[in-house]
Amino acid sequence: MKSLFTFVAVCLAFNALSYSHEQNKNDMSDKSKTLVAYFSATGTTMEAATRLARAADADLFEIVPETRYTPADLNWHDKNSRSSVEMADKSSRPAIASKVENMAQYDTVFVGFPIWWYVAPTIINTFLEQYDFTGKTIIPFFTSGGSGAGETLKYLKPSAPDAKWVDPKNFNAMGDEDIRSWLESLK
Repeated sequence: MKSLFTFVAVCLAFNALSYSHEQNKNDMSDKSKTLVAYFSATGTTMEAATRLARAADADLFEIVPETRYTPADLNWHDKNSRSSVEMADKSSRPAIASKVENMAQYDTVFVGFPIWWYVAPTIINTFLEQYDFTGKTIIPFFTSGGSGAGETLKYLKPSAPDAKWVDPKNFNAMGDEDIRSWLESLK
């Protein structure tokens, strides 16, 4: 009789553990998945994106151009530099070297970039146009040498028209506590 009681107790305990494990698995699958995707020409936006991904417990993806930008390409004083030419042509779509694996798994996508000529670099449009953002939330963040977001959303929204957009956030001089507070304000 004692062995039967032990057998039943073990079966009940196993069943409870199995149910608990399955419940935890279901809770995890319902959890929102977040991505921080960023383009950084000089490393400034990369540093901001890394801190944001850590604070948001998000995956991190670097938007890497097929042809990296040289210092000469970034010379905004030269009207013939690569960045000047791209930014003068709003239909410019610089090629990207890789893609996000399984973008469908993400509900929220933070998109980071430096401000060029008061807007996001056109490589950000390239990135957005590669995926279906229907029903996803896009939260732009940027770094800048001194200007604000300008008309950034005006030029980005057409590249992901079915997304829910949040106003861009300037990450200049934002410390880790500022980032955490901002993330809390988004909830």
